[in-house]
Amino acid sequence: MFTSNGKLSGSRGDWCNAHFLHAKWLRKAREVRSQLLDILKKLEIPLTSCSPDLVDVRKAICSAYFCNAARLKGVGEYVNCRSAMPCHLHPSSALYGLGYTPDYVVYHELILTTKEYMQCVTAVEPQWLVELGPMLFSIKESDMSMLEHKKRQKEDQSAMEEEMENLRKVQAMADRVSREKKRVKRPKQQQVSMPGFGRALPLI
Repeated sequence: MFTSNGKLSGSRGDWCNAHFLHAKWLRKAREVRSQLLDILKKLEIPLTSCSPDLVDVRKAICSAYFCNAARLKGVGEYVNCRSAMPCHLHPSSALYGLGYTPDYVVYHELILTTKEYMQCVTAVEPQWLVELGPMLFSIKESDMSMLEHKKRQKEDQSAMEEEMENLRKVQAMADRVSREKKRVKRPKQQQVSMPGFGRALPLI
């Protein structure tokens, strides 16, 4: 993708166009990575990766941009958590086409065109905002993310179905035991022989 001198391969960034990427931001990412490597070397911190779990990366971004946090108001529409300023996800944003919209995001800056669009947006969890910016944010127990709420509902439904299945098994076992006890306790019919009859008659 990059040549040894840091330039994109291809005269016009054809690789980026083919993979729906912005050549400008890839160059910027490479510059930031180079700066971070220099800092790690100076501090003698070993280079490690959290891949494929990107939660640590998102939390690191949240720790720097929690002042620019926004919460969901409508489809693709957010409001700044501090100023209540309306801001929007751009239709070209990767988060816009996820299939669901994150409840909370942080962004680098706002760009004014027809609307106030957020740039460099990252989905975050509200708990991170409280953890990393407690001087600005607090959270209620009910303000869980949409994903956590759906996960909790699914877990509750599974637990309920499992409990009902166990109750059905217990009830079926109790019915079988009850029928077996009735069968064992049922008295046998006594028979007596009567003179003049060719067979014994049951005594009821």
